[in-house]
Amino acid sequence: MGSDAEVEPGTLLVAAPQLMDKNFRRTVVYVIHHRAEGTLGVVLNRPSEVAVHDVLPKWGDHATLPRSLFVGGPVEQRTAICLATLRAGEDLSAIDGVVGVRGPVGMVDLDGDPEELAPKARGLRFFAGYAGWDAGQLAGEIDRGDWLIVPALPDDVIADPDTELWSRVLRRQGPPLAFLATHPGDVKLN
Repeated sequence: MGSDAEVEPGTLLVAAPQLMDKNFRRTVVYVIHHRAEGTLGVVLNRPSEVAVHDVLPKWGDHATLPRSLFVGGPVEQRTAICLATLRAGEDLSAIDGVVGVRGPVGMVDLDGDPEELAPKARGLRFFAGYAGWDAGQLAGEIDRGDWLIVPALPDDVIADPDTELWSRVLRRQGPPLAFLATHPGDVKLN
């Protein structure tokens, strides 16, 4: 069994404190797909200065605050991805244009009608680009200690970017992972 065996759609990859890669330092990645051929996810805690309305005008008014595109990752940054967190009682399989990821979280077809989906969603988050790993690549990074695999909450997908999502996700894991939430990253700064 590979070291990425716990990774599945709807889990979080939390950057280990020592991961200094500029694309992923202190990031929280929501996994959308995980298959033998590779893994795809989006970074949840990197808002950009670009308004959703400027790129996807019909969706802009429905975006969760702040209504900006988030930098989903370094791959294909001209590609837009939207994740919806549905309201309690809504059935993902009954909503056209939404493909379930896990629980009440689904990936939205941006060619669809936002007026139909918006009332059924607690929140919609839009991403430019994504994080992607080829077959075996993520397992190697996990073996190296770059990523921690933890369960996601539906609210993580639409979390306010000012909430320090990285620290909050680590703290709620309890010890010993909770202790990493205050790690300085570069131990020379400690």
